[in-house]
Amino acid sequence: MNQIKGIRILAVDDEPNILQFLELGLINEGFEVQTAPDGMTAINLAKSFKPHVAILDVMMPGMDGFEACKLLKKTENVAVIMLTARDEVDDRVKGLLLGADDYMAKPFSFEELLARIHARVRNQFPLLSGQAVFGPISIDDRRKEISLSGRVLELSPTEYELLKYMVINHGIVLSKALILDKVWGYDFGGDENIVEVYIRSLREKLGDKEHQLIRTLRGAGYRIDLP
Repeated sequence: MNQIKGIRILAVDDEPNILQFLELGLINEGFEVQTAPDGMTAINLAKSFKPHVAILDVMMPGMDGFEACKLLKKTENVAVIMLTARDEVDDRVKGLLLGADDYMAKPFSFEELLARIHARVRNQFPLLSGQAVFGPISIDDRRKEISLSGRVLELSPTEYELLKYMVINHGIVLSKALILDKVWGYDFGGDENIVEVYIRSLREKLGDKEHQLIRTLRGAGYRIDLP
């Protein structure tokens, strides 16, 4: 399986043997790994470690995996894989409703866990490998270039970051406020109408005269639709 360098994984379980098994196995695969024996420790650790993937045991003393999942999803950009000793539908549904991205029942295959980790990373962090393709659009984050059907677009640094953010989140409606926060930063003090100016420029450079690629949803924001 192809490895992607720099993936940070937070493993959380109150059983020391399982935690050690996960830590040693994941480090051996080339991941950066931190461990926590309970949910509260995991929440505090995530603030500084910034994991790409969190593997959460459901049944833990104090803060259980469900609550930890809920809080992690509120504060971190992280993919969550939940582990449980019970393969019960109710537990699986509850975890998914709280934001979990995947679910595995104990005992589990380490190879399957690896496959699921890589699947989550490819889905949620496509640019960790430096390059990613979304339909006719390709992004090379190392060269800071975006191409449309093989043609490299002439973009300013802000246009690059805006288009990259929108393409990665294609199919999702993005409000002006959210775009400002993610692209310009939460401390940006300017007018949110600057988003309209940059969207107009991107449409020109993409040849999107009919607004079929970058769609405007009145009162809601913008959405990129890819074929």
